[in-house]
Amino acid sequence: MKHYIIPVFIPHLGCLHECIFCNQRKITGRQTPVTAKQVSTIIAERLNDINETRWVEVAFYGGSFTALPQNIQNELLAPASRALRQGYIHAIRLSTRPDCINRDIITNLIQQGVTIVELGVQSLDNQVLSKAGRGHDCQAVIDAVRQVKEAGLQCGLQLMPGLPGEDWESLIKTVRQVIHLHPDFVRIYPTIVIADTALAKLYQQEDYRPLSLKQAVARAAYMKLLFERQGITVIRTGLQASEELNNEANIIAGPYHAAFGEIVDSYLFYIMMAGFLEQNLVPAERELLIRHHPQDCSKVRGQRNSNINRLKQSYNLVRIILSPDSSVKKGCLVLENQGQTVFYNKNMINYI
Repeated sequence: MKHYIIPVFIPHLGCLHECIFCNQRKITGRQTPVTAKQVSTIIAERLNDINETRWVEVAFYGGSFTALPQNIQNELLAPASRALRQGYIHAIRLSTRPDCINRDIITNLIQQGVTIVELGVQSLDNQVLSKAGRGHDCQAVIDAVRQVKEAGLQCGLQLMPGLPGEDWESLIKTVRQVIHLHPDFVRIYPTIVIADTALAKLYQQEDYRPLSLKQAVARAAYMKLLFERQGITVIRTGLQASEELNNEANIIAGPYHAAFGEIVDSYLFYIMMAGFLEQNLVPAERELLIRHHPQDCSKVRGQRNSNINRLKQSYNLVRIILSPDSSVKKGCLVLENQGQTVFYNKNMINYI
C-alpha cells in the first residue's frame, strides 16, 4: 500500500536552542505557530484529496515537539488522535530533539497514538554538535534512541553532513555509531546555508565553507550505501523541494538541489558501471550493454546523460546501449561487454 503523508509544520515550536543552521520559517514557509483547529483543517482537507487506498500518516515537522508543555502537545495531537481512532489515518509521527525524550514523554505520546518518533541528530561527533549549537552531546542521542525503541515505537534519525567541524573521519564515525544504534530509518539532509542564521554569518565572514554539490553527493551516497547494507532504510536524501527553498533569496550557499536524491542514486549507479569497466573492459571492444529496471532509466543515465557521457569519455567507449528490463530488480544492473556478463548491485560497490 502506498504511503501518504499529511505534513503539519510547527516552525520553532518547543525549540530550546537556536542551532546555527536553522531557520524553520524559511524552510517551511510558515511564520506563525499552528493551532489545533488548523491541524484539524489540514487533516480534513488532505484526506479529502485522497482518491485511492493509502497508508496515511499525520506527521508533525519543524519544531521540537516534545519540548512543548504536555497540554500543548496533546492539544495539537488531538485531531490526529481522533482521526486515528476513527480509522481515517494509520499512524502519527513527530520530530523532536534527543534531549527532549524521557519515559514520561514517551508514555504520553503512546497514549495519544504516536507510533513514530524522528530525532534531529545531525551528527554523532561531540565537537560538531558543539559547533552547531545543538546543546546536547552524543550520549543524549544514544539514550533517546534506546528509550524510544524500548517503548516499541519506530525511531528515525535525521543527519546533516557538512556541518562546521565535520570531515570524512568525523562522518565515518557518525555513520558507524548510527549503524550501531540501528534506527528504523534515517533522513540525510546535507547542510545548506539559510538566510538569517548564525551559519550564514559564519559563511559571510569566511569562517565556514559549505560542501560543494559534488562533495555532498559523495558523502550522502556513502551514508546511504552503508545504511542500506545494514538494513537501515534511507527514506529521504536532500531537503524536500519547496517554493521557499527554490527562492534564491532564502539560500545563501550550499549543496541544495531539488533533485538531490536522484543525483545521489545516479552517482551510485555510476560507481557500479565504472567498477564493472575497471575489471572487465576488453580493450578492443568499445560497446557496453546495460540492462536495468525500467524505473531506473533516468538514474542510470544521470542528469542530462551525465553518467553516459562520463563513461564514454573515461573508458573510450563508442556506444552504450541501455536496455530496460523488468526482470532486473530496481537498484541493480546487468552489464555486458564482449561476452562478459556481470550482475551488479550496491552491495558490490567498494566505496572507499
